[in-house]
Amino acid sequence: MSHVTLDPVRLLPSVITVDDSDTPADVIDALALAPFTSGTEPHAAAERLDEVLAEATLLPPGATVLRTASSPTCDAVLAAGSGWTIRVTRWKSGGAEVSVTAQTSQLASEVLQLAVKDAVPERRATHDAVRVGFWHRSPRHGPLRVARPVEAQSWAGIQANYPARVRPALASLMATTAGEIDGRLLLLHGAPGTGKTTLLRALAREWRSWCQADCVLDPERLFDDPGYLMDVMVGDDQPTEERIANVLQAPARGRSRWRLLILEDCDELITGEARHLAGQALSRLLNLTDGIVGQGRKVLIAITTNEDLHRLHPAVTRPGRCLAQIEVVPFSPAEAAEWLRRHDPRPSGEHPEPTATASVTSPVTLAELYALRNGRMTASLAGRHLESTGQYL
Repeated sequence: MSHVTLDPVRLLPSVITVDDSDTPADVIDALALAPFTSGTEPHAAAERLDEVLAEATLLPPGATVLRTASSPTCDAVLAAGSGWTIRVTRWKSGGAEVSVTAQTSQLASEVLQLAVKDAVPERRATHDAVRVGFWHRSPRHGPLRVARPVEAQSWAGIQANYPARVRPALASLMATTAGEIDGRLLLLHGAPGTGKTTLLRALAREWRSWCQADCVLDPERLFDDPGYLMDVMVGDDQPTEERIANVLQAPARGRSRWRLLILEDCDELITGEARHLAGQALSRLLNLTDGIVGQGRKVLIAITTNEDLHRLHPAVTRPGRCLAQIEVVPFSPAEAAEWLRRHDPRPSGEHPEPTATASVTSPVTLAELYALRNGRMTASLAGRHLESTGQYL
């Protein structure tokens, strides 16, 4: 049997075209691929970082800088060493992408580890904050995730901000553990301003020992782009150093942590007309919950909507699909009066007259209660905005 040697240069000739629509950073991207395309450095490794220390160069020892470029959105560097080339892109939002090509796979992995070593800020757990990932699809860089600490109160600290009739269901949801998951979809529905977003922040905090929270900023794109959807599905919050070390040394392993994908204000995605208005988006959403796509992935999906439950698509609310479906209702006039009494900003004992807010006669939202307490709304206006948009908490 004869041995055939393939010449990668002949198989894939390189042609780079540059015009006035390209930026210096685009040229750096093209130059970084040249050693890989030609076959002189046929192995590659890359890593995206949510946050990078300002003083981190993201260059390994011995790197010789070949090109630099700066723009309003990012800074790019091309550098090289013995048998390897590295490209670093740092976005002004705080994240970065590092890619390495090298003569061997082991060398590519080692150079990448040296480049990102000690570059990520230490994650300090705080009592009133939880780390949340924010996904969006960039036209230039594709799916990106940026993680940030988000202020979040405990359920014990906010439960009095919800009416008595919805409190037991919310308490049960907050107390859910990984071993009790019997549905992949979580629906929070109710009028604007009833505190649905505050609930999700509290939920991320209560579940943080076993579940990572990610918020998708552009859910309308998520379900229209299968590539974006798969990137979000497989994304994780594993420490950078551990993830890189496992790339070449171990096969993919099952992750023990669940992930909560938060999709806010997705009315058009899950209403009765969703299949007509959103095309395949509803089908893809349902596939994430109990279809083939969702199999093997520990992913929960939390959706908030202003729609009434009876207007939602029956496929979304069918038994077995939802972990919980909870209507976050406004306060009754009696509960509103009690809430205002407990949250009166005046010092105890300084109540010579009933406050103007005591005359609430209609159901009111949590947002309206805060507006009443702070003097930004009168009791005569309270309860008139339940059909409007805005006032989210």
